Amino acid sequence: MDTAVVGAHATENDQNLWEGGKSPFRASYGKLMMWYFLLSDAFTFAGFLIAYGALRFSSPTWPVPDFVFSSLPGGVHGAPLIFVTIMTFVLIASSVTMVRAVQEGQRENRRGVVFWMGMTILGGLAFLGCQAWEWTTLIKTENMSVSVNPFGKHTSDGQYLEDAHGHPYSASQEAETFTAGQSYLIHKDHDSGDWIQRKYQTTDGQVLQQEFGPKAFGALFFFITGFHGFHVFSGVVFLLIIMINAASGLYAARKNGYEMVEKIGLYWHFVDLVWVFVFLVFYLL
Repeated sequence: MDTAVVGAHATENDQNLWEGGKSPFRASYGKLMMWYFLLSDAFTFAGFLIAYGALRFSSPTWPVPDFVFSSLPGGVHGAPLIFVTIMTFVLIASSVTMVRAVQEGQRENRRGVVFWMGMTILGGLAFLGCQAWEWTTLIKTENMSVSVNPFGKHTSDGQYLEDAHGHPYSASQEAETFTAGQSYLIHKDHDSGDWIQRKYQTTDGQVLQQEFGPKAFGALFFFITGFHGFHVFSGVVFLLIIMINAASGLYAARKNGYEMVEKIGLYWHFVDLVWVFVFLVFYLL
């Protein structure tokens, strides 16, 4: 008899879950919609990164990340991937502060929520500032654009017939040599404004001239990192709005554990996770 009563009671409770008064998934409507949005956005980023991989591996040459991303503020060069590693650390650290904001919200601690959200916003702004410097360096200093890619790599051994300024070596000068796979950068002459494409001679005596790297590299880099940067910027804006609402006591009055902070936290963690894949594809592979 007791078993039958318990079974009937459980069935009645299960039916009540689907009457609209409670969520059958133990999650609010807002959280479900955020998960749906993140899932669709994940497919978008996956499509972009798969397209990048397809174009890269179908191209005979491709820029070497250690050579392309080797600059630091202050005119420092030859430091492969150091700056982008700093960018990545800043973004991951902001994800940690976002976790703390959500924890303080569940404790109904308004001051804690505001403080840790403020730290997250600072982390997002720092990341955007780093990305702006990286773009400026690649465009103004390295002369890379969506249509011109000065980076590439040699496919054979040989030596240059002209120096870095486009002048032929004299008899007393020792020509610069290179090996297959070595990266090169075509510089822009600041006096004439022309691109300097150095002539070189391969080991089999064939005289060639440097060519620009595949155009797809610059276009894909600026588009995908820019698309991610737009997500970071949007996240910073939403974080600022929600932090102001939290400081005003709007969410404290709802007594729901600052659910809005938790929802924006899901978005921010997603942005951080996507950057891990962008970092892997563009900077490490």
